[in-house]
Amino acid sequence: MSAVPGQASVAVLGAGSWGTALAIHLARQGRAVCLWGRDAAAMAAMAEAGCNHRYLPDALFPPGLETTADLDAALRRADACLVAVPSHAFREVLVALAPYRSDGRPLIWATKGLEEHSGQWLHQVVADELGVNYPCAVLSGPSFAKEVARGLPTALTVASVTPGVAERVAEWFHGECMRVYLSDDVLGVQLGGAFKNVLAIAAGISDGLGFGANARAALITRGLAELMRLGEAAGARPETVMGLSGLGDLVLTCTDDQSRNRRLGLALGRGEDLDTALTQIGQAVEGARTARMAVSKAAEFGVDMPICHQVHRVLYTGVSTIEAVGELLGRDQKPEF
Repeated sequence: MSAVPGQASVAVLGAGSWGTALAIHLARQGRAVCLWGRDAAAMAAMAEAGCNHRYLPDALFPPGLETTADLDAALRRADACLVAVPSHAFREVLVALAPYRSDGRPLIWATKGLEEHSGQWLHQVVADELGVNYPCAVLSGPSFAKEVARGLPTALTVASVTPGVAERVAEWFHGECMRVYLSDDVLGVQLGGAFKNVLAIAAGISDGLGFGANARAALITRGLAELMRLGEAAGARPETVMGLSGLGDLVLTCTDDQSRNRRLGLALGRGEDLDTALTQIGQAVEGARTARMAVSKAAEFGVDMPICHQVHRVLYTGVSTIEAVGELLGRDQKPEF
Protein backbone atom coordinates (compact mmCIF):
# COMPACT_ATOMS: atom_id res chain seq x y z
CA MET A 1 0.00 0.00 0.00
CA SER A 2 1.18 3.50 -0.73
CA ALA A 3 -0.53 6.41 0.97
CA VAL A 4 -0.30 10.16 0.74
CA PRO A 5 2.44 11.12 3.24
CA GLY A 6 0.98 11.58 6.71
CA GLN A 7 -2.27 9.81 5.86
CA ALA A 8 -3.42 6.71 7.75
CA SER A 9 -3.44 3.31 6.07
CA VAL A 10 -6.47 1.11 6.70
CA ALA A 11 -7.17 -2.60 6.35
CA VAL A 12 -10.82 -3.15 5.38
CA LEU A 13 -12.00 -6.64 6.29
CA GLY A 14 -15.02 -7.71 4.29
CA ALA A 15 -15.20 -7.39 0.51
CA GLY A 16 -18.96 -7.25 0.12
CA SER A 17 -20.69 -4.16 -1.21
CA TRP A 18 -20.37 -2.13 2.02
CA GLY A 19 -16.76 -2.97 2.77
CA THR A 20 -15.81 -2.30 -0.84
CA ALA A 21 -17.61 1.05 -0.90
CA LEU A 22 -15.90 2.20 2.30
CA ALA A 23 -12.53 1.05 0.96
CA ILE A 24 -13.10 3.05 -2.23
CA HIS A 25 -14.05 6.14 -0.23
CA LEU A 26 -10.99 5.90 2.03
CA ALA A 27 -8.70 5.45 -0.96
CA ARG A 28 -10.18 8.56 -2.57
CA GLN A 29 -9.15 10.49 0.54
CA GLY A 30 -5.52 9.50 -0.08
CA ARG A 31 -5.40 6.64 2.40
CA ALA A 32 -3.59 3.45 1.51
CA VAL A 33 -6.25 0.77 1.74
CA CYS A 34 -6.00 -3.01 1.65
CA LEU A 35 -9.36 -4.70 1.08
CA TRP A 36 -9.46 -8.24 2.45
CA GLY A 37 -11.84 -11.08 1.62
CA ARG A 38 -11.60 -14.76 2.41
CA ASP A 39 -12.17 -15.94 -1.20
CA ALA A 40 -8.75 -15.87 -2.87
CA ALA A 41 -10.16 -16.29 -6.38
CA ALA A 42 -12.62 -13.44 -5.90
CA MET A 43 -9.95 -11.13 -4.52
CA ALA A 44 -7.62 -11.94 -7.42
CA ALA A 45 -10.45 -11.22 -9.86
CA MET A 46 -11.01 -7.84 -8.20
CA ALA A 47 -7.33 -7.00 -8.51
CA GLU A 48 -7.36 -7.88 -12.20
CA ALA A 49 -10.61 -6.05 -13.00
CA GLY A 50 -9.92 -3.03 -10.80
CA CYS A 51 -13.40 -3.26 -9.33
CA ASN A 52 -15.70 -5.52 -7.33
CA HIS A 53 -17.50 -6.90 -10.36
CA ARG A 54 -20.06 -8.85 -8.32
CA TYR A 55 -21.31 -6.10 -6.05
CA LEU A 56 -20.14 -2.72 -7.42
CA PRO A 57 -19.16 -3.27 -11.06
CA ASP A 58 -19.34 0.41 -11.99
CA ALA A 59 -17.07 1.66 -9.17
CA LEU A 60 -13.45 1.49 -10.27
CA PHE A 61 -10.82 1.17 -7.57
CA PRO A 62 -8.84 4.39 -6.98
CA PRO A 63 -5.05 4.35 -6.78
CA GLY A 64 -3.90 3.12 -3.39
CA LEU A 65 -6.55 0.41 -3.03
CA GLU A 66 -5.15 -3.11 -3.01
CA THR A 67 -6.95 -6.43 -2.54
CA THR A 68 -5.84 -9.63 -0.82
CA ALA A 69 -7.06 -12.87 0.72
CA ASP A 70 -4.05 -12.89 3.08
CA LEU A 71 -5.12 -11.44 6.44
CA ASP A 72 -1.56 -10.96 7.65
CA ALA A 73 -0.70 -9.04 4.49
CA ALA A 74 -3.77 -6.84 4.96
CA LEU A 75 -2.89 -5.98 8.56
CA ARG A 76 0.90 -5.83 8.38
CA ARG A 77 1.21 -2.16 7.45
CA ALA A 78 -2.22 -0.87 8.47
CA ASP A 79 -2.67 1.87 11.06
CA ALA A 80 -6.27 0.79 11.69
CA CYS A 81 -8.68 -2.01 10.87
CA LEU A 82 -12.24 -1.56 9.60
CA VAL A 83 -14.54 -4.60 9.87
CA ALA A 84 -17.46 -4.68 7.43
CA VAL A 85 -18.61 -8.30 7.45
CA PRO A 86 -22.15 -9.56 8.15
CA SER A 87 -23.01 -9.88 11.83
CA HIS A 88 -22.92 -13.68 11.81
CA ALA A 89 -19.23 -13.55 10.76
CA PHE A 90 -18.23 -10.74 13.12
CA ARG A 91 -16.84 -12.79 16.00
CA GLU A 92 -14.97 -15.13 13.65
CA VAL A 93 -13.12 -12.15 12.17
CA LEU A 94 -12.32 -10.77 15.62
CA VAL A 95 -10.89 -14.13 16.66
CA ALA A 96 -8.60 -13.96 13.63
CA LEU A 97 -7.59 -10.43 14.67
CA ALA A 98 -6.78 -11.39 18.26
CA PRO A 99 -3.07 -12.13 17.64
CA TYR A 100 -2.67 -8.52 16.45
CA ARG A 101 -4.41 -6.86 19.39
CA SER A 102 -1.17 -6.04 21.21
CA ASP A 103 -0.44 -3.51 18.47
CA GLY A 104 -3.22 -1.27 19.79
CA ARG A 105 -4.34 -0.20 16.34
CA PRO A 106 -7.94 1.09 16.41
CA LEU A 107 -10.72 -1.24 15.36
CA ILE A 108 -13.70 0.28 13.59
CA TRP A 109 -16.74 -1.75 12.68
CA ALA A 110 -19.39 -0.89 10.12
CA THR A 111 -21.33 -4.12 10.70
CA LYS A 112 -24.99 -3.69 11.65
CA GLY A 113 -26.85 -6.17 13.80
CA LEU A 114 -26.29 -8.25 16.92
CA GLU A 115 -24.69 -11.63 17.42
CA GLU A 116 -27.56 -14.02 16.83
CA HIS A 117 -26.70 -16.96 19.06
CA SER A 118 -25.71 -14.88 22.10
CA GLY A 119 -27.85 -11.78 21.64
CA GLN A 120 -24.81 -9.62 22.40
CA TRP A 121 -24.29 -6.14 21.05
CA LEU A 122 -21.22 -6.05 18.82
CA HIS A 123 -19.26 -3.87 21.26
CA GLN A 124 -19.69 -6.70 23.77
CA VAL A 125 -18.27 -9.16 21.23
CA VAL A 126 -15.29 -6.83 20.75
CA ALA A 127 -14.74 -6.76 24.51
CA ASP A 128 -14.91 -10.57 24.65
CA GLU A 129 -12.31 -11.10 21.96
CA LEU A 130 -10.01 -8.06 22.16
CA GLY A 131 -10.49 -6.81 25.72
CA VAL A 132 -12.72 -4.21 27.34
CA ASN A 133 -10.19 -1.41 26.89
CA TYR A 134 -9.31 -2.03 23.26
CA PRO A 135 -9.54 1.21 21.21
CA CYS A 136 -12.55 0.83 18.96
CA ALA A 137 -15.41 2.68 17.31
CA VAL A 138 -18.64 1.94 15.45
CA LEU A 139 -19.49 3.68 12.17
CA SER A 140 -23.13 3.83 11.13
CA GLY A 141 -25.77 5.96 9.50
CA PRO A 142 -28.07 6.24 6.47
CA SER A 143 -25.90 4.96 3.64
CA PHE A 144 -26.19 2.72 0.62
CA ALA A 145 -22.99 1.20 -0.67
CA LYS A 146 -23.61 2.13 -4.30
CA GLU A 147 -24.05 5.80 -3.46
CA VAL A 148 -20.93 5.92 -1.28
CA ALA A 149 -18.97 4.22 -4.05
CA ARG A 150 -20.24 6.81 -6.55
CA GLY A 151 -19.15 9.63 -4.27
CA LEU A 152 -22.66 10.91 -3.59
CA PRO A 153 -23.26 13.03 -0.44
CA THR A 154 -23.48 10.92 2.72
CA ALA A 155 -23.51 11.67 6.46
CA LEU A 156 -22.51 9.10 9.09
CA THR A 157 -21.93 8.91 12.83
CA VAL A 158 -18.85 7.42 14.48
CA ALA A 159 -19.11 6.51 18.16
CA SER A 160 -16.40 5.54 20.62
CA VAL A 161 -15.78 5.70 24.35
CA THR A 162 -12.01 5.65 23.86
CA PRO A 163 -10.66 9.21 24.04
CA GLY A 164 -9.58 10.50 20.66
CA VAL A 165 -10.59 7.47 18.61
CA ALA A 166 -13.84 8.86 17.19
CA GLU A 167 -12.05 12.06 16.22
CA ARG A 168 -9.31 10.13 14.39
CA VAL A 169 -11.78 7.91 12.56
CA ALA A 170 -13.92 10.88 11.57
CA GLU A 171 -10.84 12.58 10.13
CA TRP A 172 -10.04 9.51 8.02
CA PHE A 173 -13.54 9.31 6.53
CA HIS A 174 -14.47 12.97 6.43
CA GLY A 175 -13.93 14.57 3.05
CA GLU A 176 -15.28 15.17 -0.42
CA CYS A 177 -18.91 14.07 -0.18
CA MET A 178 -18.88 12.46 3.27
CA ARG A 179 -19.56 14.23 6.55
CA VAL A 180 -18.94 12.35 9.80
CA TYR A 181 -20.39 13.32 13.17
CA LEU A 182 -19.02 12.32 16.56
CA SER A 183 -20.69 10.46 19.42
CA ASP A 184 -19.80 8.49 22.53
CA ASP A 185 -23.12 6.61 22.59
CA VAL A 186 -21.82 3.31 21.22
CA LEU A 187 -24.91 1.35 22.21
CA GLY A 188 -27.32 3.90 20.78
CA VAL A 189 -25.57 4.01 17.41
CA GLN A 190 -25.68 0.21 17.21
CA LEU A 191 -29.32 0.01 18.26
CA GLY A 192 -30.63 2.12 15.41
CA GLY A 193 -28.41 0.44 12.83
CA ALA A 194 -29.58 -3.02 13.87
CA PHE A 195 -33.30 -2.78 14.47
CA LYS A 196 -34.19 -0.40 11.64
CA ASN A 197 -33.60 -3.40 9.38
CA VAL A 198 -36.51 -5.28 10.94
CA LEU A 199 -38.76 -2.27 10.49
CA ALA A 200 -37.66 -1.96 6.86
CA ILE A 201 -38.95 -5.49 6.28
CA ALA A 202 -42.29 -4.34 7.71
CA ALA A 203 -42.38 -1.33 5.40
CA GLY A 204 -41.59 -3.56 2.44
CA ILE A 205 -44.36 -5.97 3.38
CA SER A 206 -46.81 -3.08 3.55
CA ASP A 207 -45.82 -1.79 0.14
CA GLY A 208 -45.78 -5.32 -1.31
CA LEU A 209 -49.37 -5.67 -0.17
CA GLY A 210 -50.22 -2.39 -1.90
CA PHE A 211 -51.13 -0.49 1.27
CA GLY A 212 -49.74 2.83 0.06
CA ALA A 213 -47.85 5.82 1.41
CA ASN A 214 -50.09 6.44 4.43
CA ALA A 215 -49.37 3.00 5.84
CA ARG A 216 -45.65 3.33 5.12
CA ALA A 217 -45.47 6.64 7.00
CA ALA A 218 -47.37 5.14 9.93
CA LEU A 219 -45.02 2.15 10.08
CA ILE A 220 -41.94 4.36 10.05
CA THR A 221 -43.31 6.61 12.78
CA ARG A 222 -44.52 3.82 15.03
CA GLY A 223 -41.35 1.88 14.29
CA LEU A 224 -39.37 4.86 15.56
CA ALA A 225 -41.46 4.72 18.74
CA GLU A 226 -40.35 1.09 19.17
CA LEU A 227 -36.70 2.09 18.76
CA MET A 228 -37.16 4.90 21.29
CA ARG A 229 -38.72 2.58 23.87
CA LEU A 230 -36.01 -0.03 23.49
CA GLY A 231 -33.29 2.61 23.49
CA GLU A 232 -34.55 4.17 26.72
CA ALA A 233 -34.71 0.78 28.43
CA ALA A 234 -31.30 -0.36 27.18
CA GLY A 235 -29.51 2.86 28.10
CA ALA A 236 -29.18 4.61 24.72
CA ARG A 237 -29.63 8.35 24.56
CA PRO A 238 -32.86 9.53 22.86
CA GLU A 239 -31.01 12.07 20.73
CA THR A 240 -28.92 9.23 19.27
CA VAL A 241 -32.03 7.31 18.26
CA MET A 242 -33.38 10.51 16.69
CA GLY A 243 -30.12 11.08 14.82
CA LEU A 244 -28.44 9.75 11.71
CA SER A 245 -27.88 6.20 12.97
CA GLY A 246 -31.48 5.90 14.19
CA LEU A 247 -34.17 7.93 12.46
CA GLY A 248 -31.94 8.71 9.48
CA ASP A 249 -31.14 5.08 8.77
CA LEU A 250 -34.74 4.05 9.47
CA VAL A 251 -36.16 6.45 6.87
CA LEU A 252 -33.57 5.48 4.27
CA THR A 253 -34.00 1.74 4.70
CA CYS A 254 -37.79 1.83 4.76
CA THR A 255 -38.24 3.98 1.66
CA ASP A 256 -35.69 2.97 -0.98
CA ASP A 257 -35.49 -0.29 -2.90
CA GLN A 258 -31.70 -0.32 -2.63
CA SER A 259 -32.38 -1.70 0.85
CA ARG A 260 -32.14 -5.49 0.90
CA ASN A 261 -34.37 -5.57 3.97
CA ARG A 262 -37.08 -3.56 2.27
CA ARG A 263 -36.80 -5.79 -0.82
CA LEU A 264 -37.28 -8.87 1.36
CA GLY A 265 -40.45 -7.34 2.76
CA LEU A 266 -41.70 -6.45 -0.73
CA ALA A 267 -41.23 -10.05 -1.83
CA LEU A 268 -43.04 -11.40 1.22
CA GLY A 269 -45.88 -8.93 0.75
CA ARG A 270 -46.26 -10.11 -2.84
CA GLY A 271 -46.61 -13.70 -1.69
CA GLU A 272 -43.11 -15.13 -2.14
CA ASP A 273 -41.74 -17.48 0.50
CA LEU A 274 -38.77 -16.52 2.68
CA ASP A 275 -36.19 -18.88 1.16
CA THR A 276 -37.03 -17.83 -2.41
CA ALA A 277 -36.85 -14.15 -1.52
CA LEU A 278 -33.50 -14.51 0.22
CA THR A 279 -32.09 -16.47 -2.71
CA GLN A 280 -33.18 -13.82 -5.19
CA ILE A 281 -31.58 -11.04 -3.13
CA GLY A 282 -28.35 -13.01 -2.99
CA GLN A 283 -26.71 -11.04 -0.15
CA ALA A 284 -27.00 -11.01 3.63
CA VAL A 285 -30.31 -9.55 4.83
CA GLU A 286 -29.50 -8.52 8.38
CA GLY A 287 -33.07 -7.82 9.39
CA ALA A 288 -34.07 -11.45 8.90
CA ARG A 289 -31.58 -12.44 11.59
CA THR A 290 -32.17 -9.40 13.78
CA ALA A 291 -35.92 -10.03 13.97
CA ARG A 292 -35.20 -12.82 16.46
CA MET A 293 -33.05 -10.44 18.48
CA ALA A 294 -35.76 -7.78 18.45
CA VAL A 295 -38.21 -10.15 20.10
CA SER A 296 -35.56 -11.27 22.58
CA LYS A 297 -34.50 -7.72 23.51
CA ALA A 298 -38.11 -6.59 23.85
CA ALA A 299 -38.68 -9.40 26.36
CA GLU A 300 -35.36 -8.76 28.12
CA PHE A 301 -36.14 -5.07 28.70
CA GLY A 302 -39.91 -5.41 29.05
CA VAL A 303 -40.81 -3.08 26.18
CA ASP A 304 -43.58 -3.28 23.60
CA MET A 305 -42.34 -3.74 20.00
CA PRO A 306 -45.43 -4.95 18.12
CA ILE A 307 -44.18 -4.24 14.58
CA CYS A 308 -40.94 -6.14 15.14
CA HIS A 309 -42.93 -8.93 16.79
CA GLN A 310 -45.21 -9.31 13.76
CA VAL A 311 -42.23 -9.34 11.38
CA HIS A 312 -40.77 -12.17 13.44
CA ARG A 313 -44.06 -14.07 13.25
CA VAL A 314 -44.17 -13.72 9.45
CA LEU A 315 -40.57 -14.84 9.05
CA TYR A 316 -40.48 -17.74 11.49
CA THR A 317 -43.89 -18.92 12.64
CA GLY A 318 -45.83 -19.24 9.40
CA VAL A 319 -48.17 -16.31 10.05
CA SER A 320 -49.36 -14.71 6.81
CA THR A 321 -48.60 -11.07 6.05
CA ILE A 322 -52.31 -10.25 6.01
CA GLU A 323 -52.83 -11.87 9.42
CA ALA A 324 -49.87 -9.92 10.84
CA VAL A 325 -51.29 -6.64 9.54
CA GLY A 326 -54.66 -7.51 11.04
CA GLU A 327 -53.02 -8.08 14.42
CA LEU A 328 -51.40 -4.65 14.28
CA LEU A 329 -54.57 -2.85 13.20
CA GLY A 330 -56.65 -4.70 15.78
CA ARG A 331 -54.59 -3.62 18.78
CA ASP A 332 -56.38 -1.72 21.56
CA GLN A 333 -56.52 2.05 21.26
CA LYS A 334 -53.94 3.96 23.31
CA PRO A 335 -52.38 7.40 23.57
CA GLU A 336 -49.71 8.12 20.97
CA PHE A 337 -47.18 9.18 23.63
